[in-house]
Amino acid sequence: MVETMFDLPVEKQIFYAVLGFSWTVYLWEAYLSYRQRRIYRSTTHVPQELGNIMDSETFEKSRLYQLDKSNFSFWSGLYSETEGTLILLLGGIPFLWAVAGTVTARFGFGSEYEITQSLIFLTLATLFSALTGLPWSLYNTFVIEEKHGFNQQTLGFFLKDAVKKFVVTQCILLPVTSLLLYIIKIGGDYFFIYAWLFTLAVSLVLVTIYADYIAPLFDKFTPLPEGELKTDIEAMAKSISFPLTKVYIVEGSKRSSHSNAYFYGFFKNKRIVLFDTLLEDYSPINKTGDLQAEQPENDDTPTEPKAKPKNKKQGCNNPEILAVLGHELGHWKLGHTVKNIVISQMNSFLCFSLFAVLIGRLMIIFQFIFSPYNELLSFCLTVLSRRFEFQADAFARSMGKASELYSALIKLNKDNLGFPVADWLFSMWHYSHPPLLERLRALGNIKQD
Repeated sequence: MVETMFDLPVEKQIFYAVLGFSWTVYLWEAYLSYRQRRIYRSTTHVPQELGNIMDSETFEKSRLYQLDKSNFSFWSGLYSETEGTLILLLGGIPFLWAVAGTVTARFGFGSEYEITQSLIFLTLATLFSALTGLPWSLYNTFVIEEKHGFNQQTLGFFLKDAVKKFVVTQCILLPVTSLLLYIIKIGGDYFFIYAWLFTLAVSLVLVTIYADYIAPLFDKFTPLPEGELKTDIEAMAKSISFPLTKVYIVEGSKRSSHSNAYFYGFFKNKRIVLFDTLLEDYSPINKTGDLQAEQPENDDTPTEPKAKPKNKKQGCNNPEILAVLGHELGHWKLGHTVKNIVISQMNSFLCFSLFAVLIGRLMIIFQFIFSPYNELLSFCLTVLSRRFEFQADAFARSMGKASELYSALIKLNKDNLGFPVADWLFSMWHYSHPPLLERLRALGNIKQD
């Protein structure tokens, strides 16, 4: 008699159901990516609606860059899904747990030292993940990002950085995990409440100290010099009662020419961080261009240095920087940051509560329930994020910075080689930020069709 899935024990049925759902999600994601790659391949000319905001050279560069990224994502995703499946089917997790037990015993600890064994297991698992992910990370950085002009790292810097990230991660992860496991062990019937409160405290502490103590281990942070930009930023923050204490420039250019800006901190201690690649007056690419422009054409003929180019290669001017920060401060003023924290913590509490209900029973049921729930939550958060982005743009517009934000969005899209044409289904499922054209329309500078 042929054994069907329904003849298997309940645990096995749930196991294969979880595995099947995982592959269903992967195939769905692969289908969406295929739709978007079809857009990349077929849209070879600038659409008429974008003719005034994007030149054909930039459009072609962004198309090829995004196509390379999408192809890379397909193969790395396929590898990741296959690796995860093999680990589950071949008993990789129990095997690694047994190895951790052997290591624990070598140091004279018995089976009662579950927390010690768990920490060794976690270290081995993260080390395995880091090593198997390293070739993909190297290819992404030194082939794709290098090919399209974004990578600024040497191989030595990259490897040193990877080791440093692993060490710092372990220094944070292992103590936090050991305390969490201890709380679960001694917490009694209400351990899930104590565990949730502990993770909440840890997350708040990490958000508070990250930019001051962790990020400087990897990047150089310098205060924004006194001048017009700093004065204008402080004035704008004051106008909406944003408790700004410091403004930093981070040397992101030593890694990549991608640009970014963010703020952090709680209560009355907020800081703003600007990437040097975001500021046209600080971007190393522009400084290189300026130095070249200042070189005389003929060294034998003394001439005046050439004027700096009017149109800089990368970054935004001061009014555009203020518009970008107006958008970011809009997230704070409209309570988006607090709302995201509340949603995250509600989700965390729900997961701990479900874990408490199922502990000691069929723990695989937790994964069976959590997998589809996590996908649904992820999609809802993506939709919510797009809504928040539109609201933050509207806030910047209400501050009288619509035209500056309009031009800044175009520049940032160009600097980061964002492709402005997206498949509607791919965009709906993946984009946490609305496509460029939708944001420009919402700012009121492009007439709705």
